[in-house]
Amino acid sequence: MSVVLVHEGPSFTRERYDEIVRRLAGRSRMESVADWPVEGLLVHIASEGERGFRVVDVWESEDACRRFAEKLKPILEEVGVDEPARLYPPHAFVSA
Repeated sequence: MSVVLVHEGPSFTRERYDEIVRRLAGRSRMESVADWPVEGLLVHIASEGERGFRVVDVWESEDACRRFAEKLKPILEEVGVDEPARLYPPHAFVSA
């Protein structure tokens, strides 16, 4: 079953997001799900939010999301993002 990951907060800024991407991908942008370090990403959205920068991901399974979290967590700590991400079960998911 797919899961929705939401990550946002005051310590999560656009600059920190860009640095996280550089560390994960080795370049300034990830433009395809193939650019992610683990398989299973269905959707990734990054934007300014009301409480800081916001990332919303949809993963094909909680297991895929956790594999990604294992790679992401040390980078978040290094760049100073303090807020934990939250996982939600989707009520509905429609894609093109």
